[in-house]
Amino acid sequence: MNRISAVFLLLSLPLALSGQAPFPTSTEIKQFTGSTTCVVLEGGNSPYNVFIRRAMDEYWKITPYEFISSSVFETRKTDPAFSFIVLTETSFDRDKSKTAYNFINLLQGKAVDEMSKMPEICAVPLSVAGEDDLEYGYKLGVILSFIQKHALMIAEDPSITGRRYLRYYNKNIPLIPQKTILVKQEDLAPSVNSVEKIKAIYKNRIEIVSEEKIMEVINKKLPNTLILHMVGPAEETNAGFCFKMLIGTDDSDMYYYNQHLIDKTNPKGLLPADLKRLGRF
Repeated sequence: MNRISAVFLLLSLPLALSGQAPFPTSTEIKQFTGSTTCVVLEGGNSPYNVFIRRAMDEYWKITPYEFISSSVFETRKTDPAFSFIVLTETSFDRDKSKTAYNFINLLQGKAVDEMSKMPEICAVPLSVAGEDDLEYGYKLGVILSFIQKHALMIAEDPSITGRRYLRYYNKNIPLIPQKTILVKQEDLAPSVNSVEKIKAIYKNRIEIVSEEKIMEVINKKLPNTLILHMVGPAEETNAGFCFKMLIGTDDSDMYYYNQHLIDKTNPKGLLPADLKRLGRF
């Protein structure tokens, strides 16, 4: 794969590129809304290419788009007539395991000498590097739809999320009791990996379901339903970062974002602390 590497020394913000990439100015957001969005494909016969093509065709509405190679990206990235959806492979200095994570980024073209200086409209954790694309491919559509919605929001006010970035969406936590949360068992920490354990902490609607069920509700855009998108190391480990997001299947809004550094006390997956926070309302 020709995934673009972006290694950052600090994790001052939750997302790849966000530690160094600038927020877009009002001028740059205006450039984005008038741009052609170039979707950078992986090299070879990556399943990602199939998933991203399908998701773009179904969900992307705000700009014209085309699919390009990483070599074309290198020639176009300085041109503000283009914006880019690109995967980056990122690791963090605070993570002693040096786990690499894939982020899906929406960047605006700009005449700068480094990719990290390109205006970042949005970036979302997608998977752990090396993970089978099939593990996240079915969620690409709803994630792309969220990115699109985020771009439209900051087009009205580029500073609206401030330094909180995706944490901005935690303002939606009070709405979660009106929704049903769907999770895969493997995305839950061991201490909350059954309905009984969950109900001891969280009294609202949550269901442990199969991947096939989550695929079904995404495809149907089932109302009042949230899916958990969790990104963490593939192997059981006491190191690395775990990213957790709740996204609506019908409205593509994000209702919760959090992350934690994995250790013996806080393993990979949705934690009791997350459920307690969600259950306050």
